[in-house]
Amino acid sequence: MTAEEMWEQFLELHPEVTQEMDAWAFGAEPDQLAQLVLEGIKTATASAYNLYEVDKEPLPEVGTYDVVLDSHDKAICIIQIKKVSVVPFNQVSADHAFKEGEGDRSLAWWRDIHQQLFTQWFEECGLTFTEDSKIVLEEFEVVYPKNC
Repeated sequence: MTAEEMWEQFLELHPEVTQEMDAWAFGAEPDQLAQLVLEGIKTATASAYNLYEVDKEPLPEVGTYDVVLDSHDKAICIIQIKKVSVVPFNQVSADHAFKEGEGDRSLAWWRDIHQQLFTQWFEECGLTFTEDSKIVLEEFEVVYPKNC
């Protein structure tokens, strides 16, 4: 199903939602991470604040909805953002790392893999990633399809 098709189905059930559709895939391992979302294991994500500025994209907002896509742009589910915070990389908590549901769910694993990813993505934009780089933390829940 396309993002547009899933969004239309969602809007039929929720006519009170007036926002435009926002659809995206996770930056690393989109299929695996989308599956973790469907299984209820992944309820949070992290992204680099500086890359929002580079892409001229607004930061996520509490209460908004996103269509999660797989690596082939197929709609997997719709999530609602429940919490957004911005913290330095070195202040991301073990609780947040656990909610991301990846690897062994430890903070050490989370820091290792995210430091690698953020370093690579920053370099691609001509930026330098540091332990103090700001990270956008989101918590979310699946709202459609509801049987997830």
